[in-house]
Amino acid sequence: MSANALPWMPPRGDDVELVQVGLYWDAVRASADIGERALKLLSDTSGAVIADYGLMYWLIPASHAQDWRGVQQVQALGARGAVVTYVGVPPAGWTDGPRLHWRIPVGPDRYLTDAARLREVLVRVIAAEPAEEATAR
Repeated sequence: MSANALPWMPPRGDDVELVQVGLYWDAVRASADIGERALKLLSDTSGAVIADYGLMYWLIPASHAQDWRGVQQVQALGARGAVVTYVGVPPAGWTDGPRLHWRIPVGPDRYLTDAARLREVLVRVIAAEPAEEATAR
């Protein structure tokens, strides 16, 4: 798939764009600490990821956010009835932080993350947290 064939592309230029969640994709938000550990496990299977200081947002297929109930420390953002949610999306060229930037930029091979795989990895990372904290003491 060429970049021009993607149904949605990040903004060009120098301005952040607010994108309504649910039109092209839903998003999953986690802390950067959890997100970095999840990225290691996801490796090349992660789609695009937006980072904003201490948070990360994965883009997942639209209408998949409702499958995330019960996952602690993670918030799934999607279209839910009358509630409209927006995510700030950085321009394509913003690839370093700490400001809003693409941790993993959108591209022909990096667009949406498989929601079930992401959920599985995040649950694993979160479950491992207490053990990691105890080991660090």
